[in-house]
Amino acid sequence: MHGEYKVPGGKLVVADVDVVDGLLRGPRISGDFFLEPDAALDAINAALDGLPAGLDAREIGARVQAWLPPGTVLLGLTAEAVGIAVRRALAHASDWRDQEWRLIHEGPQEPAVHMALDQVLAEEVAAGRRPPTLRVWEWASPAVIIGSFQSLRNEVDAAEAGRAGVEVVRRISGGGAMFVEPGNTITYSLYAPESLVAGMSFAESYAFLDDWVLGALAELGVRAWYRPLNDIASDQGKIAGAAQKRLAAGAVLHHVTMAYDIDAAKMTRVLRIGREKISDKGIASANKRVDPLRRQTGLPREEIIDRMIAHFRGRYGLVADRPTADELRLAGKYAADKFTTPEWTARVP
Repeated sequence: MHGEYKVPGGKLVVADVDVVDGLLRGPRISGDFFLEPDAALDAINAALDGLPAGLDAREIGARVQAWLPPGTVLLGLTAEAVGIAVRRALAHASDWRDQEWRLIHEGPQEPAVHMALDQVLAEEVAAGRRPPTLRVWEWASPAVIIGSFQSLRNEVDAAEAGRAGVEVVRRISGGGAMFVEPGNTITYSLYAPESLVAGMSFAESYAFLDDWVLGALAELGVRAWYRPLNDIASDQGKIAGAAQKRLAAGAVLHHVTMAYDIDAAKMTRVLRIGREKISDKGIASANKRVDPLRRQTGLPREEIIDRMIAHFRGRYGLVADRPTADELRLAGKYAADKFTTPEWTARVP
């Protein structure tokens, strides 16, 4: 069995391994990482040989770490990354380039339609009717998007949202509330088969699925990194927040909202949690907590999006596409029957 894992911000780790009577046999770890001394690679393979195949990545990593010679230097990999590569081999995981990625970048949609499209496209990928897809959103109106399990009244000041003309919608993934305005936000979703993140925990898959964005930002001159659990950050503050949903039918939905610009005053009026987070961290202004890409790059929003798409295309391949008529019809039904209803939006009051 063969598995590969690109360490976020690091190197590629490859695991080839057999399983005999429930135990790992003949493991062979390789990759473009750096490792000193050379004998450490033999120690890693010896540590893996005979391990129960049911161990998780952290347990495998702990075994590897314990077997490393004193003074071993790992550059571009970690012991746990070895464990993830092994788990991906055992799970018959797929790679980014095993997929035929499609791009959807349509005109502006209302917030509830975006929520519905996320569910529809993820379900279509799970059913095998749609190839893995990158969708870049365009917003028709301002919105607050709350996580699937958040309390509506705790997160949003409904009166302020109404005065500001901000629609409140609830997405199908967990995580925190996001404040978006047309022209001030860059939002995208990935819809992929679950095999792409096979062998990874939720926490591990966040960094894995966001790694291409860090590469795109680096090309734009932005020094950014993944900050657990679900943030993309810079020296000056948060750039983006991610959320994820794994469908039982066999797909992963991963979406990210990035701050291109920000009306911090409006955001903190509408979001109760925004006030709390700023206060809790001893920060006087949301501008100090969020670091918009407009300030960092000086580039138009459209150029940043185009360059992000180009980076993804160069890295993994990407073919232009659009939602099918059936997908749009189903999204319209979901928007009307679910995402605009108080039963869904206020399901956690």
